[in-house]
Amino acid sequence: MNKDESIRFAAKYLEDLLSFFGINVAIYSTIEDDVIQLSVPSTSLNSLLIGRNADNLRALQHIVSMALASKEAEVTRVNVDVANYKRQRADRIEEKAEGWIAKVRQSGEPMTINLNAADRRVVHKLAQDYSDIETHSEGEGRERKLVISKL
Repeated sequence: MNKDESIRFAAKYLEDLLSFFGINVAIYSTIEDDVIQLSVPSTSLNSLLIGRNADNLRALQHIVSMALASKEAEVTRVNVDVANYKRQRADRIEEKAEGWIAKVRQSGEPMTINLNAADRRVVHKLAQDYSDIETHSEGEGRERKLVISKL
């Protein structure tokens, strides 16, 4: 299954999956950095689809990703967003990260923050805009933490 077929399959698969919950919406799909981006419009069941700590969103991503893998798709990484939840969360994390970076710049002391992988990625990307700041992750699994330090 080539890249375009993978994108179409992922969107259709998610649409069919959501229809079991009585959610009949058109999924907007794109691809960015070899990750299929699937955007679900806002519905009355947003909180169900997102779940506590976005657990349901991650489960949806995993299901679609595994379906792609079983079809031997060229692209199997998937990001599902419901009602721009992830974009809004990333914006909030960026705001917090600006404060963390300012503290590190002022004090010169490294700062360790416990964040999930997606949030760490947001901070790593933001930190690239600062020539005097570096970030890296330490630890394994759920114990993995982000470290912000001054160069």
